[in-house]
Amino acid sequence: MNVEDVLYIKDIFSTLPANKVAEIMDIINKNIGAKKPKINITTKGLSRKQIIIPITNSNTEIIINSANQQITNINRCLKEIKLDITADFIYKIDDRIIITTNKAIAALDLKVIKKYLKNNNEINSDSIKSPYLLMSKSYLKIIGLPYILEQTNSSVTPDIIKSIIKKMHIFNNIILALKSCIVKASPKSDMAIVWVNIWDSQNRTKAKTIIN
Repeated sequence: MNVEDVLYIKDIFSTLPANKVAEIMDIINKNIGAKKPKINITTKGLSRKQIIIPITNSNTEIIINSANQQITNINRCLKEIKLDITADFIYKIDDRIIITTNKAIAALDLKVIKKYLKNNNEINSDSIKSPYLLMSKSYLKIIGLPYILEQTNSSVTPDIIKSIIKKMHIFNNIILALKSCIVKASPKSDMAIVWVNIWDSQNRTKAKTIIN
């Protein structure tokens, strides 16, 4: 955590003792001795194995009509870069084709499929947009934050948590999926437990980056 982050914490919790600030710093930076937040994925199922490719309807028909051959060619391309992933089948929804794989594929590996489709002479390459994966939600459990704001005697709100997250460099490029859930650590405690839902990749890359 940089100096700006520390000053921001002190600005929000102006009378917070130094040891409490240190606890917050340990939680955010995940220093040695700090308990790591719990991470769970909140969306599960086939969406973890679906690659979505926007494409015009005319080209969609070409791909669907030769689906078996397209699957064979895609799997050959995946094998060439030594990926332990295979495409199982192709179907369409409106102006998109969906390729279902046996495992979740990394976003960086989507370029292999895009390159194959762009080089397919039967398809108008200009009509093919970049493939993308369905987003999942991960949630982080953050402990050690004060439940009551100093000088206001008001409890911490989701808007305050959101404003703090925007200031933290470890949360760069993180988008909240839902409002934070805030509860007391115990009925008599003055500390809070905060659950933060974020939009994440299918492999929970963003959540893992925050933790590590």
